[in-house]
Amino acid sequence: MQTDLFFDPALSTEELRGFFRTVAEIEWLLLILVMLYQVSMGPDQEAVAALSMAMFFYAAFVLAFRYANFYRKETYWKISLETWLMILFITWVLAYTGGPASPLVDLYLLVIITSALTLGKLATLLEMGVIAICYAWLGYRSGVPNMLSLQYGTLLVTQLAPMLLVAYITTMLSADIRRAFGHMKVLSETDALTGVLNMRAFAGLAERVFHQAKRYARPFSVLMIDSDSLKAVNDKYGHEAGNRLLRIIVQCIQTQLRQSDVLARYGGDEFVLLLPETACSGSVGVAERIRTGIEAAMLTTREVSVKSTVSIGIACFPTHGADLESVMEKADHAMYTSKTQGKNRTTVCPTEVRT
Repeated sequence: MQTDLFFDPALSTEELRGFFRTVAEIEWLLLILVMLYQVSMGPDQEAVAALSMAMFFYAAFVLAFRYANFYRKETYWKISLETWLMILFITWVLAYTGGPASPLVDLYLLVIITSALTLGKLATLLEMGVIAICYAWLGYRSGVPNMLSLQYGTLLVTQLAPMLLVAYITTMLSADIRRAFGHMKVLSETDALTGVLNMRAFAGLAERVFHQAKRYARPFSVLMIDSDSLKAVNDKYGHEAGNRLLRIIVQCIQTQLRQSDVLARYGGDEFVLLLPETACSGSVGVAERIRTGIEAAMLTTREVSVKSTVSIGIACFPTHGADLESVMEKADHAMYTSKTQGKNRTTVCPTEVRT
């Protein structure tokens, strides 16, 4: 079963790591609450022995699972396993502290909140079902009469209803918050005018591509693409026409891209394009298709069709530089060479220029 078919959220690695730390704090809180109950309420000797054994094994699990580094990568399945163990631990504790009438029965809420925040609706609903079964078993163990009666069923639903309500509200709030943060993240990483990445987002992705290329000795290419026509369009037809021109340029570029390619607005009328796993010989073909596509596209404004062109500069790793900054600088220089030599052309950085 694929993870995304069982768990609702699509948390980033950093978000998942943060929730993983929160789950650890909840686990220690759970142990502390049981310990405080044992010290303050003074249960009988059998209960003391059972609670001490449960706390020992649960603490050993938490220490081994989290701090012995058996599993270094945070995943939904790890959090799911921990919530199942929390249910088992709480049920064991309740069995020796009064069953359904135990003052610790609300500890199940910690499991529900943890699952709702991290695992989503389906996993939380499943765990609610397991908690209901455990709750019924505790009633049976405590000798509750007429467990199959309508009266007991109504009582069980009434007692579990607050937990179900907490699960529903928490999952809804979690989804809304995650959706809002996702929207803010998109806004913070996207150029509002053209819809492509801004340089903040590009820098992170480009750095990752560079490290992979360096580690596995693989090439990548950087294309600097600058509009030759934006200033003239702005001056003659207005900035709204210039904005439409930039969007047309982006559309023409995107038609030539693979899923792994990274396009960003460098600033003003200039764009930067990163082509992973692409040597100079391959990037020249991409650049020419982009250039000719933009040249063929027409901006229609005031019932006039306006032709647009771009100048492109290319530099490649490791041919033109040993780091990302050097390669981008060489691509920028090559783009200015295209400008000075007549525009509407593609220039590859000379091989002999090295950093």
